[in-house]
Amino acid sequence: MKRQTLIVGLAAALFLGMATGPTPALGLGLALPDQDAFATARGNAFVATANDPSAIFYNPAGISQLDGVNFSLGAYGIVDSDRYSSRYGSVNSKTQWSAVPQVFSTYSLSNYNLTFGFGTYSPYGLRMEWPNNAPFLAAGETGQITYLRGVGIVAWQIASFLSVAAGPTLNYSEVDLKEFPGFVNHFRGRATDAGYTAGVLFHPGDQHYFGLTYRSATEMNYNGHATVLAPPFRASTGASADFHYPETLAFGYSYRPSEKWNFEGDVTWTDWSTLKAVPGVPFAADTLKFDWTPSWILGLGVTRYLKNDWRVSGGYMYSENSVPDGNFNPLVPDSDRHLFSLGVGKKFGKFSWDAAYQLGWGPSRSVGGDATADGAPDGKYRFLSNALTINIGYHF
Repeated sequence: MKRQTLIVGLAAALFLGMATGPTPALGLGLALPDQDAFATARGNAFVATANDPSAIFYNPAGISQLDGVNFSLGAYGIVDSDRYSSRYGSVNSKTQWSAVPQVFSTYSLSNYNLTFGFGTYSPYGLRMEWPNNAPFLAAGETGQITYLRGVGIVAWQIASFLSVAAGPTLNYSEVDLKEFPGFVNHFRGRATDAGYTAGVLFHPGDQHYFGLTYRSATEMNYNGHATVLAPPFRASTGASADFHYPETLAFGYSYRPSEKWNFEGDVTWTDWSTLKAVPGVPFAADTLKFDWTPSWILGLGVTRYLKNDWRVSGGYMYSENSVPDGNFNPLVPDSDRHLFSLGVGKKFGKFSWDAAYQLGWGPSRSVGGDATADGAPDGKYRFLSNALTINIGYHF
């Protein structure tokens, strides 16, 4: 009876996380790498540590370190804003408050050296709105992308020092794009696609851990409708748009000189070059050109383990810009980003919790020259964000 109650409870929690879905947040371009409070506190340098259920995202092979049944529920909340300035004036994007939930669970069959993992999270998202007095042509344009992923993982501990894992992903996304270049131009659509993820965790000794994670690309063919309104003219038609979300490859190294310290450095490569011009949207041929470039994310983190199961962490993350000047769009005002984080956590028997604060700063990025008479988005853009994230966990 207890086992049945446990299974039902985990299934209900997972379903609730998927049914409610995330409120989209503007992350690094479109990417949302913050999927766990403990990892976020460490600058998301977690690929080679991956010792809680969120390893399903950071490195699925890491769940082989967990015994019994484990459950984690968390949320990442962020307030962000961008500032545009040129000789025509300055304007701030509308301040956005967004929250993204994460649900992860694992179940270990220790007799077979197998661990199963299930989770739902949001790897991408966008929520941006400029006021109507923005001086560039796309003044007042808004964009929202919601992307939800469900994943199932099987991890196999081949030896005490080596684990591998893989599993399929099911992906659902919605897009809502609107601009006002003299008239209302609006596209809405939905899409699904399947993918997969895999990971390796290797630790030849107690002090050295290595991790490798791969997440496949997905192709979202959004089907919906487009509307154009130029009073007194109005037209609406079925429409589609094909977005290619990138594959990613992450490598991490963790050095643990003693049980009290964990230092880690990670690098993540994201192939944004798959996101090119998006065909198929009526009335919007000029606004859906991307041609982004591959980029890197560097994460550095440290954790100090204290008495009475307390732990404190700090981290730094650098995200390289993916959007070239020639295809810059104020909907995704990407730039080089620096993110600083601090966090604390504690275990209480079978319970645990972690909380972290993250400050994001994007130094001024100049696009083109100065704003031109035709309303091009040339000018300077700056980014600032404040984020809080918390996770609670339970070990059965």
